[in-house]
Amino acid sequence: MRLLHTSDWHLGRTFHGASLLEAQRTVLQEIINITINQQIEVVLISGDIYDRALPHVDAVQLCNWVLRELRATGATVVITSGNHDSASRLGFGADLLDSAGVHIIADVDRMLNPVVREAEDHTVAIYGIPYLEPRMVMERLGAPKASHEAVVRAAVEAIDEKLRALAGSEKPTVSIVMAHLFAAGGFASDSERELSTGNLDVVPADLFETFHYAALGHLHGRQKVSDYIRYSGSPLAYSFSEVKQRKGVWIIDTNAQGIASVQEILLTVPKQLAVLKGKLADLLVDPELEFATTAWCQVTLTDAQRPADAMTAIRARFPDTVVLNFAPEGVDEKEKPSSYAQRMAKAASTEEVVSDFMEHVRERCADEPEREVISSVIRSTRESKVSQ
Repeated sequence: MRLLHTSDWHLGRTFHGASLLEAQRTVLQEIINITINQQIEVVLISGDIYDRALPHVDAVQLCNWVLRELRATGATVVITSGNHDSASRLGFGADLLDSAGVHIIADVDRMLNPVVREAEDHTVAIYGIPYLEPRMVMERLGAPKASHEAVVRAAVEAIDEKLRALAGSEKPTVSIVMAHLFAAGGFASDSERELSTGNLDVVPADLFETFHYAALGHLHGRQKVSDYIRYSGSPLAYSFSEVKQRKGVWIIDTNAQGIASVQEILLTVPKQLAVLKGKLADLLVDPELEFATTAWCQVTLTDAQRPADAMTAIRARFPDTVVLNFAPEGVDEKEKPSSYAQRMAKAASTEEVVSDFMEHVRERCADEPEREVISSVIRSTRESKVSQ
């Protein structure tokens, strides 16, 4: 049997305020095409279908479209909920959708009922572990404490019990588990929402070693925790920390012995990311940066002083610059006051107070004409007070 593993669609997400709906539609169409061309029988979507618990109507319509198109290929679709999803909303109508070949596993009860598909010489049993909020499911699962590790361990043990009951079947059973969590050994990106603080969300990867394959979601970089414990990653980059990631999906082939092979298929990038750094004048003429003229750009200027109208200037060449940082080269951090308050305390005159404020806000010193205006205004104010 051939399965496709994807996750973290985050439908409805924006990129620094810009809509990604069309980019998401493009990449989802590619996943549909892969499902057709690779003769995929089951599509696994491991959580974070939506970017928020109350998705915008456009995101819901996009989800409706892609699920309809995936089912039209003949593939069964299995979905688990992620930490960005509202489990109860995502799972609405799940019992009815089962008969349509779309299986949504968003609660603890459905977690213990596998989606079973028959191959010629083996059975594939797919279990889905939705995102588990420890305090909400601890008692239900009989976990000893309210931690991610404890509740996931309890969930896996309950599923293992069900799998043991299948051991006596005529055909061997290949077990696949889907889960949305942070497995130890995985690498995170800036665009993921933390499940908890202080690494308390990390779950030991060896919890999934009893399964033939673990299709994980949550981390946005496609990666192997081990040969058969993998993250598909998000199909699009959702932060500049993902600039070097190659997005894709995993294709899993099963046989009577377990997993026959796992291969990657890379996805095309609807719009590239570019992280640029340098002096403004250099960035505006560097021929090697031509690729970035059509990319989402994060620019860090290293000029000694922040150039006036820097964003306007940089967008003249890189129109889709969405982040502009300033990190001047050659500035000794030890010589700078540790805080704006300390800087104000050292000011010897009203002129210095105003000039320091301007520099603090703009990251650029007042030039000579500006200093003349400052002095003129202060002088006029003082003369006005004297005349009164």
